[in-house]
Amino acid sequence: MFSKIFPKLHPEGYKFIIIAIILTIIFYSFSNFLGLVGIVLTIWVYYFFRDPERVIIDDDNYLVSPADGEIIKVEETNGPKELGLENKRFNKISVFMNVFDCHVNRTPCKGKIEEILYKPGKFFNASLDKASEDNERNYYKIKDTHGNLIIVVQIAGLIARRIVCESNKDQELAQGERIGMIRFGSRADIYYENYLPLVKIGQKAISGETLLAKK
Repeated sequence: MFSKIFPKLHPEGYKFIIIAIILTIIFYSFSNFLGLVGIVLTIWVYYFFRDPERVIIDDDNYLVSPADGEIIKVEETNGPKELGLENKRFNKISVFMNVFDCHVNRTPCKGKIEEILYKPGKFFNASLDKASEDNERNYYKIKDTHGNLIIVVQIAGLIARRIVCESNKDQELAQGERIGMIRFGSRADIYYENYLPLVKIGQKAISGETLLAKK
């Protein structure tokens, strides 16, 4: 029960919590009202960097969501040109994370990371189409247990200024395992083949738990 109310904090959040506490003390030196503003800010920082445990289905016939947020795209498209897959067709699902969503990202399937590619870029609103090509992003090329390619893309948003990668090339992944996070408003794209989508635009997704597609 305690862990549900106060989930553990992602390591990326510790320094921001310290900064928020220091600011709160400074604010209180000016007025009680500003001090209360600082407390609210500190609570929000903790909430943003929360890293709750998730119940993973652990089934190779499903893909789970790599991120918390709203489904904003379900479509068929070409693969990322950055990985040399621009002539290969994939299904694609995009999940937009607002500043109140948990920003820890997880792998949608069990498999092996074949490639990780970081691309610096701009910081447009992550919900825009051009964010997939212009924004800072990080690609994970994963081979699942069926031999299918699954691509997860972390895309920084309007506020985000750093993508955190916590995985390595050739790493073996369990379904729903943490692979990284993105600070503040951002988006995660998943490209996949040989699975049927189970979600619709506007649906709310939970990282590691929501079933996005079925074999």
